[in-house]
Amino acid sequence: MKQCRPCFSPSDKDGDLFSEGAPPGLPSSDAVYSEMNRLAGKYAFATLSEFGKSVMGNPLLFICVGNGSRRVLYSASHHANEWISSLVLLKFMDELLGKSRTNEQIGGFSAKELLNKTTLCFAPLINPDGVDLVLEKLIGGKYYEQAKKIAGNYPSIPFPSGWKANIEGTDLNLQYPANWEKAKQIKYGLGFTNPAPRDYVGPAPLSAPESRALANFTRNINPDTILALHTQGNEIYWKFADYEPMGAYELGLKLAAASGYKLSNTPPVSDNAGYKDWFIQDFGRPGYTVEMGLGASPLPLSQFSSIYTAMEPLLATAANG
Repeated sequence: MKQCRPCFSPSDKDGDLFSEGAPPGLPSSDAVYSEMNRLAGKYAFATLSEFGKSVMGNPLLFICVGNGSRRVLYSASHHANEWISSLVLLKFMDELLGKSRTNEQIGGFSAKELLNKTTLCFAPLINPDGVDLVLEKLIGGKYYEQAKKIAGNYPSIPFPSGWKANIEGTDLNLQYPANWEKAKQIKYGLGFTNPAPRDYVGPAPLSAPESRALANFTRNINPDTILALHTQGNEIYWKFADYEPMGAYELGLKLAAASGYKLSNTPPVSDNAGYKDWFIQDFGRPGYTVEMGLGASPLPLSQFSSIYTAMEPLLATAANG
């Protein structure tokens, strides 16, 4: 992991993500990097670092704050067309850091006390290349042409809006060594046997640089709890196979009460090879996939306000434990 300030010098073509009284901007990689650099510059106690690089060489950035013994790791945008999850996490980071300075509450908890009792790490853009493709910030060049060719083999999946995978056509949330072979069998049976806009598990677990980097980063952080933000369904998935970590159900009930989302078991067809699955299996601690909002991904920005209203107390509750 590399500490850096700034980690990346974005272009000026993407403005601020959050402006008072206006809907958020689109979270292209440049815009996300710019916001993370802004937060790290404004708050000296926020550590901005890089935990890896994407296929295209874009940095995978995270910010850690707090100095408590409880460690929570939040991630967003494993899936490219679920980019609204990045906005939710960045907005929470902004609110948390600001309110910790002014001694205000966030999600029903003192922001300052949360940072005193916890160490919170945020990785808001796991799939920068894919997000840029879906947002049409990537519209030419070798990687775009490769993705367009892959998409041509799946005409029923709209391009680029239906793209979930990384830029090489590997679904990053089907990359983890937790029943990966079972996931492969299921997805191959559905016809996803090669790089695809979604549902291709890759040639081997953790073969994609983004999923491999997040797994290594998770091992280094050694968190007590992880949350992976996705869309859609207004649901919280809390277990993997027969694994039920101590305290996971109880914390899951708190997250559900805070957000109004339903605490659910992952459907058996989907309960394989995900980041949350691997964390629960290997660490034996609570991990959650949070499916935000309702509708077909990518969800429209018009849903951001209602999603964030539900998610702020959920994210704060996860920090508090």
